[in-house]
Amino acid sequence: MRLVSWNVNGIRAIIKKEFLASVKAMDVDVLCLQETKAAADEAADALTAMEGYHVYVNSSDARKGYSGTAIISKEEPLNVTYDIGLEEHDREGRVITAEFMTFFLVTVYTPNSGDMLARLDYRQQWMLSLIRISTTAKKKTSNRCGDFNVAHAEIDIARAKENYNKSAGYTQREIDGFTRLLDTGFTDTFRYLHPTEVKYTYWNYVTSGRKKI
Repeated sequence: MRLVSWNVNGIRAIIKKEFLASVKAMDVDVLCLQETKAAADEAADALTAMEGYHVYVNSSDARKGYSGTAIISKEEPLNVTYDIGLEEHDREGRVITAEFMTFFLVTVYTPNSGDMLARLDYRQQWMLSLIRISTTAKKKTSNRCGDFNVAHAEIDIARAKENYNKSAGYTQREIDGFTRLLDTGFTDTFRYLHPTEVKYTYWNYVTSGRKKI
């Protein structure tokens, strides 16, 4: 089974570009999306073009056009649940869990700590709550994918020393939070397969970050 995770930064915008062609080229069985930035009906409408797939969306009711996740699967899951079961964390559409015959799949969009790390405390509590929720791995294999909004090691970020404990996604508290998640029995599959490869997935467009690498 081919699983793909993708932060689309707006499903309504990307669906108008090469999204469908890209998905077809990847030949995905299950596609997990983050940052759909659409209400549930808007996200579902945008994804109606995904013929042959079952579509499940979770959207923010705290702020319009913000956050949001989706799971799109050729095989119909046995069960689908939303959020993590804690009211204080379940208003931004950040988690969907799909149960299949032999495994659970969770798509996650972790809160960003924001400018001046204003949301770092909330993000830390959110991550701890995600880790504490009852583990499905005891019953079946559990796969978690998504945008965890963290550079876990120096190799994962440009100019690590300059950014350490100053930039969202690269504070020791965020690093420790991801480590705690891995310590519950998960493996960072990219780093397992590519332990030394320098490869980034995000650049700050405001500061023309990609041009500066």
